Amino acid sequence: MVKFEKFTLENGLRVLVHEDHTTPMAVLNILYDVGARDENPDKTGFAHLFEHLMFGGSVNIPSYDEPLQRVGGENNAFTSNDITNYYITLPAVNLETAFWLESDRMLSLAFSEKSLEVQRNVVCEEFKQRYLNQPYGDVWLKLRPLVYKKHPYQWATIGKELSHIENAKIEDVKAFFKKHYNPQNAIMVVGGAVNLADVKKLSEKWFAPIPAGQKYERDLPQEPIQTEEVIETIEADVPSNAIYKVFKMPGRMEAGYAETDLISDILSQGKSSRLYQNLVQQNPIFSQINAYNYGSMDTGMFVIEGKLLPDTDMAYADECIWKELDFLKEELVFEDELTKVKNKYESTKEFGEMSLLDKAMNLAFYELFGDANLINTDIENYLKIDAADIQKQANSLFKKEAATTLYYLAK
Repeated sequence: MVKFEKFTLENGLRVLVHEDHTTPMAVLNILYDVGARDENPDKTGFAHLFEHLMFGGSVNIPSYDEPLQRVGGENNAFTSNDITNYYITLPAVNLETAFWLESDRMLSLAFSEKSLEVQRNVVCEEFKQRYLNQPYGDVWLKLRPLVYKKHPYQWATIGKELSHIENAKIEDVKAFFKKHYNPQNAIMVVGGAVNLADVKKLSEKWFAPIPAGQKYERDLPQEPIQTEEVIETIEADVPSNAIYKVFKMPGRMEAGYAETDLISDILSQGKSSRLYQNLVQQNPIFSQINAYNYGSMDTGMFVIEGKLLPDTDMAYADECIWKELDFLKEELVFEDELTKVKNKYESTKEFGEMSLLDKAMNLAFYELFGDANLINTDIENYLKIDAADIQKQANSLFKKEAATTLYYLAK
């Protein structure tokens, strides 16, 4: 059970406090409700570029890392299609340093052509290294626009294309900051050896004076239901043939999400899972095969990806995947199989809540979903699922006309 208190500042900043006096450490986590899905389709990659810019110093603190290192702190951040998350861990006695640093960059990030130039180059280099010059690196640059026709999940967080980052202008960057990086678009979680009264005082001192900013109302085009199978073949200089099969699935807080999440575990969690046993071990077709989902807030992607063994026919490999999916649709999953993946989910969740940082991040996520207490109750949605629920969801998901398949061939 994760205990927490919550209050909201007048400028709209939501603050959650989790006291844990078993550690001398503290964590300050700020989640901004902005991700790649909030970008202009002609100016993508901005949320991720911002994550880099936020470490370039603020008006009053030219070097972000230096003061933090002096007090024994560490920091990092990540961006997804849905959110941007920044966090600091440090000894609790130095907590105010974290408040000072985070509030200053929320209030007044230092925008300079020099800083933009540096970070633009860093991101462009990352785009080339990870997405263009790596085997299979461009898979999601190719697959996302095949899967999504309307929704801005069409592009990866790195951006649609390199030119969008190369051409990022300082005024575009400033406008993006003003629109999304303000108190009412943020959730702050403070955890560890802290107490509520102190966190309230520090929040009032450092964050209350920051103007609320204008409320950003999200109005994204929704993805229509897919009615036709999509198949694409590409060739590249890669070690082996690969297949990527995607089905659209419910968003993170929608009915059917938990069932779909468990289906991915039934199919591919560990060496006793169905895909491994049947298509790697007993009937060797793939050198590796996985099923997973992105946990997206809007309509998400259920993905099956496999690397084929040499001389395996692609059509036959595809057929074998369908056989596994059809079996889930036709036959009830075995009771012990379902119990095993539920137990695994429960233990992973409990293990995740042992880390102070994970607790802080999860509290922020669930608060964004509408109720931070879901951190304690979400597990119930998984535990009550039975074999019939799994079968029903499999039938809803795995339809031929709802599949998007990419055959990735080695030259």
